[in-house]
Amino acid sequence: MASRCYLVDSDVLITAKNLYYAFDICPGFWECLIHHHREGHVFSVDRVRNELLSGRKTEDLVQWVQNEVPRGFFLPVDHTEIENVYTEIMLWVQDHSNYFEQAKANFATSADGWLAACAKVRNAIVVTNEQPSPNSRKSVKLPDVCNEFNVNCETVFNMLRTLGVRFS
Repeated sequence: MASRCYLVDSDVLITAKNLYYAFDICPGFWECLIHHHREGHVFSVDRVRNELLSGRKTEDLVQWVQNEVPRGFFLPVDHTEIENVYTEIMLWVQDHSNYFEQAKANFATSADGWLAACAKVRNAIVVTNEQPSPNSRKSVKLPDVCNEFNVNCETVFNMLRTLGVRFS
C-alpha cells in the first residue's frame, strides 16, 4: 500500500458521481475513499467541501458529504503557511498575462488554488480530472498551477492503482 497523501479535487467526486462511479452502481468507490482516508492517504480541503455543498441539498453527493464523510477528510486551509503559498499562486495567476481576466476571476473563486497550496505545504498529490493546457487563455488549469509550483498531480485512476484498489 502507498504511503502517499492525496488531495482530491471536487471535479473528481462530481464526475465519479455523474459517470463511472455513481452511488447506485459502484458504492465501493465511495467506501474506498473513506477507507483510504482512515488509513491516512485520501483527503481534500474545506474549500472543496464548500463547492460540493453549494449543490442541491437533495443530491446524493451532498448527502454523502454531509452524512458519510468523516470529520477530518476536508482539511482546513486557514494555516499561515498554506495562506502564504496560496498568495504566491494567486500572484502568479494574476501576473500571467496569457489568461483572460474572467479566467483569473474564476480561478480566484474556486477551490483549486487552495488545493494546490495545501498540497505544496503537505507534500501531497493533487487528484484531478483536469488536463494541462498551458496555452489556455480561457481558464486556469489546476495541473498547470501544480506544475508551476512543483506539486505532483495525478488522475483518480492513478491514485486508485497506487493505493492498490480493486473493485469486484
